Amino acid sequence: MTHPRPHAPARPHAYGVVGAGRVGSVVAARLHAAGRPVVGISARSQASLLRARTLVPEVPVRPAADVAADCDVLVLAVPDDALVAVCEELSTVLRPGQVVVHTSGRHGLDALSAATRVGARAVALHPAMTFTGSAVDLGRGCAMGLTAADTERALAEDLAAVLGGTPVWIDDADRVRYHAALSHGANHLVTLVAQARDLLQGIGAGAEAATILRPLLEAALDNALDLGDAALTGPIARGDVTTVRAHVDALATEPSSTRDAYVAMAHATTERAAADGRLDPATAAVLDAALDERPRVSGPVR
Repeated sequence: MTHPRPHAPARPHAYGVVGAGRVGSVVAARLHAAGRPVVGISARSQASLLRARTLVPEVPVRPAADVAADCDVLVLAVPDDALVAVCEELSTVLRPGQVVVHTSGRHGLDALSAATRVGARAVALHPAMTFTGSAVDLGRGCAMGLTAADTERALAEDLAAVLGGTPVWIDDADRVRYHAALSHGANHLVTLVAQARDLLQGIGAGAEAATILRPLLEAALDNALDLGDAALTGPIARGDVTTVRAHVDALATEPSSTRDAYVAMAHATTERAAADGRLDPATAAVLDAALDERPRVSGPVR
C-alpha cells in the first residue's frame, strides 16, 4: 500500500525593492520586520545608500537588475517620472508569474506594461502617507491605494497589511484624481502652514508659531474630516467683508506667493460657503470683489 506524500509547504515569496528613497527604504524595513525574506534593495545615490544601511542594515544593497532577477515580488519605489523607464529597463530580467508592484499614486497598471508583456503580474500600491525616510515612519499606519486585476487582489491586500496599511481599492482610471486629492490636501497644506509660520515670524511670534498653530490646525483638520464644509469658521463664514479686506491690505507687503495663495483660497472658501447656503449671494459677491480690490499698501512690497 502506498501513501500519498504530504505536500511540501509553499516557499515564502522573496521580495526585492528597487529604490531606497524615503518610501522604498521604509517598505524594505517593514517587509524585513514582518519576517518576509528580502533579497536586496537598490540605491543609486549616496543619500539612498545611507538610508538603506541605516533602516535595513540586514538587507544587502545590490544592483537593481540583480534584485529584480532574484525576487518573486519586486517593489519599484522610484519617482513617478522614472517609473516607466525603470520598468522597461528591468523587463529583460523579469519572468512570467513574477509580481511587480509600484508605489506611485498617480500611475496605474499601464506604467508596468513592460513587465506584463513578459508575463509578470502588475500591482499598484500607494501608501497615502508623507514619509521622512527615517525610523519615525516605521510605526505609522496609513491607507494603501491599491489597483490590481482580480487575480492579484489577495496578494495586494496581504502586502498592504504587511506594510501596516489599510487596503483601499482605486479604479485604474481614477488614480490621477485620487493622487491629486492627496497632493492637494497634504502637499499644499505644508505650503499653507509654512506661509502662516512666516507671517507669524514677521510679527515676532515665530518662536511661538507651533504653539499658536498646532491646536488650531489640528482642530480644523479633525472638524473638516468629520463635518466637511460645516466645519468652516472665520471671517468668510461670517460674511465679515471688512475683516477680509483688512487681511488683503495687511498681506500687500508680504511675498506675492503668500498673498496670491490667500486670495485664491479665500475665493474658493467663499464659493463653497455660498454653495452650502452659509453666505447669501449678495454677501458672497461683495467678498469676491473685496478680494480682487487693489490692496492699500502701507509698507515696502516684498
